[in-house]
Amino acid sequence: MDMNTKIVTHNQCLQHINPPGHPEQVARLEYILAKLMPLDFNFVNAPLVADDDLLRVHSIDHIRSIKAAVPNSGWCSLDSDTHLCPDSLTAALRSAGGAVKAVDMVMSGEADNVFVATRPPGHHCERETAMGFCFFGNVALAAKHAVDHHGLKRVAIVDFDVHHGNGTQDLVESDQRILFVSTHQMPLYPGTGHKHETGAFNNVVNVPLKEGAGSNTFRAAVNKHVLPIIDKWAPELLLISAGFDAHKADPLAGMELDETDFSWITKKLRILASKHCKDRVVSCLEGGYDLEALAASVVSHVKALREPSDG
Repeated sequence: MDMNTKIVTHNQCLQHINPPGHPEQVARLEYILAKLMPLDFNFVNAPLVADDDLLRVHSIDHIRSIKAAVPNSGWCSLDSDTHLCPDSLTAALRSAGGAVKAVDMVMSGEADNVFVATRPPGHHCERETAMGFCFFGNVALAAKHAVDHHGLKRVAIVDFDVHHGNGTQDLVESDQRILFVSTHQMPLYPGTGHKHETGAFNNVVNVPLKEGAGSNTFRAAVNKHVLPIIDKWAPELLLISAGFDAHKADPLAGMELDETDFSWITKKLRILASKHCKDRVVSCLEGGYDLEALAASVVSHVKALREPSDG
């Protein structure tokens, strides 16, 4: 029997508009939703995140500074990559709220697993610093919500975005209840994610891969360095930072993967979720900037979430 897989999204996530030519564009989510809509998934609206949840990972000063920076028109640039338009804050609050909502859904049994199809992404945002297109640490605050609100003792985050999730690492590395595992291209933005970065409790595992790594090298690294660590951790909930910019068509990197690799890793993680955490998986959209490749990769990923587990 197929998994009860649901999609969390919101139309207001289409209203975060970056300057012309910016890779994190509205069309990313439009392409994804156009491909997912015909596939008979149940869609759930992402709520606005509560300040209490944001405060699990961010300072009150960071939250206030983002809110204060929202312009009445045009853009406010927080750095050369990260821009606020008048509707960006609402979209960011929906992205963060969608991640929290998805955790509640799998914990209550409303869904077996959830894909959070929202933007802006979150895995580059640190405790005090918005960067890399990200304003709040969506996956990190979902993990903190799982341990603080739901009382879980072991949560795992797997990040296969081509860029290292420096923000997620910053937000969870001092919490011994949360494991963070990342595969990423190196050298590449943001320059973090070295093997020696292991967290306060050996709860951070970084698996840097060279440009042009390709499918065989990626899969071998996952089999050797990712899956055994997750298996040993035995998480009660598995979170995925699902970036699809490691695709060979992506303009921002050169990992040389394709959609079959994203389906493959999803199925491998699903097996571990079946073994350890009652199939509970929450996957949140991160990067992916070639529109066709992104949409095809998301479909491959979400179909793998819905398929019966091999475990």
